[in-house]
Amino acid sequence: MPRINGNEIRPGAILDHDGGLWAAVKVDHVKPGKGGAFAQVELKNLRDGRKLNERFRSADKVETVELEKKDQQFLYETDGMLTFMDSTTFEQIELAADLLGERRPFLQDGMTVRIEYVGEEALNVALPPKVTCTIASTDPVQRGQTAANSFKPAILDNGLRILVPPFIGEGERVVVNTESMEYSERA
Repeated sequence: MPRINGNEIRPGAILDHDGGLWAAVKVDHVKPGKGGAFAQVELKNLRDGRKLNERFRSADKVETVELEKKDQQFLYETDGMLTFMDSTTFEQIELAADLLGERRPFLQDGMTVRIEYVGEEALNVALPPKVTCTIASTDPVQRGQTAANSFKPAILDNGLRILVPPFIGEGERVVVNTESMEYSERA
C-alpha cells in the first residue's frame, strides 16, 4: 500500500488508520501562528460508520488504500438483502440493505450502481448522483407564489419527503440529488 505524508490527504481518500479503513470526509489545512502546520481530517469508518477527527502533521506517514470499483446492476431485494449482478461476468452478490442507509429508497430496479471493494469485501454502494422520481402527492399550485423563492413539501413515489418549488404538481417527474436528498430540477 502506498504511503503519503499527512499534508497530502484529500477528501475521498481511503486510509488504513488505527487498524481500520477510514474515508477522509473533510480536510482542513491549518497553519497556526505558533507551531507547525497540520491537516485536521474528519474520518468515517467504512465498516461501522463511526466518525473520528484526527490531526496529521506533514511528517506523519499514512497508508492509503485503493478500492476496486465495479459497476453492477440492482436486481431485487429479499429479506433485507439486495442482489446485484456484475454486467460483464454475470456473477451475482448479495449485500445488506442497510449498507445504503437513508439513501435506500432511491435504489430502483435495473439501476446501475458502483460498488467499492477491498479484496472480496464490499464496503460501499455509490448511487448515481441524480435520480428521476415522480411526485406522489403535494399541495396544489398557489397562484402568485411562483415569484417568491419558496418551497412546499412533497412526497415522492418511493415514500421520501422533499421540498419542491411551488410550480411542481402531483404526477410530475423531478430529478433529485441522492447525496443531499434535495430537489434538483424537472425531469
